[in-house]
Amino acid sequence: MSKSILIVDDSPSIRQMVEVTLKSTNHDVTTAKDGQEALEMCNRSSYDFVLTDQNMPRMDGITLIKSLRAMPSYRSVPIIVLTTEAGDGMKAQGRAAGATGWMVKPFDPNKLLQVVKKVLG
Repeated sequence: MSKSILIVDDSPSIRQMVEVTLKSTNHDVTTAKDGQEALEMCNRSSYDFVLTDQNMPRMDGITLIKSLRAMPSYRSVPIIVLTTEAGDGMKAQGRAAGATGWMVKPFDPNKLLQVVKKVLG
């Protein structure tokens, strides 16, 4: 069964690469260009998995995660941060906000698919 996945990244090329990777395994993929747009989309629709960048205009990934975790329908949805930020401090902020995991760009498509499969069961 295909899962509904939301990709949040301000880079059109990253959104496209992740979208192509996830669609190759028949997932239903939606994209947002920043955290604010993603939050608005999550208020209208439900997703089985959210993959978000950290550094974006209007709303960053940590703020998005905190906002989603405050919504009952997103308390247990897996949220992975895909970012260039590799520091332990930023990862700790992500965990504290409720991130399920952390991946560093550039990403390996096979590793991304393994992570998605693991968190979606």
